Amino acid sequence: MKIGYARVSTADQSLGLQQQALEREGAERIFVETASGAQRDRPELAKALAFLRSGDTLIVWKLDRLGRSLRQLIDTVEALNERGVEFRSITENLETGTPGGKLIFHVFGALAEWERSLIKERTMAGLKAAKEAGKVGGRPRALSEADLAAARALLADPAITVKEVADRLGVSQPTLYRYLPAAKDQARA
Repeated sequence: MKIGYARVSTADQSLGLQQQALEREGAERIFVETASGAQRDRPELAKALAFLRSGDTLIVWKLDRLGRSLRQLIDTVEALNERGVEFRSITENLETGTPGGKLIFHVFGALAEWERSLIKERTMAGLKAAKEAGKVGGRPRALSEADLAAARALLADPAITVKEVADRLGVSQPTLYRYLPAAKDQARA
């Protein structure tokens, strides 16, 4: 069975062109929705994927209708292939049911993996260079050692609440608890 999936990003866009193309390709059922491609929660896509059975083909008008990122596309198509479902993109003339289509999709996968490796490599090089330059990564500490000493002294007085100590130091109570977990026990006592 051929199943179509059509998506537009905003309500003022039309699904007509996509639906007509899917119908020309023989889609017997078409799932449509209005949702950003970057959005992970796409209920109609989830319904289409759940509806597909082994031997079926999922058809989209264009690759970016299925997923916004290459990784998202590859993950989705690989999951379909594992279930015995083929994939076809009309505009790119890509069909995973053909040897050429499988080859192109594997090239996409290799490119995505290469891109991830490059990003990781650049990130590691940047962190190393920053460290060699004496820079410390991460968020600056909210409380200095002097602040912590003051907080401990204040919390030793049972008349002073954790909220008062946090307010005096200019941090939230959860931040104070993160630095001084024992303060949580004092707050309960």
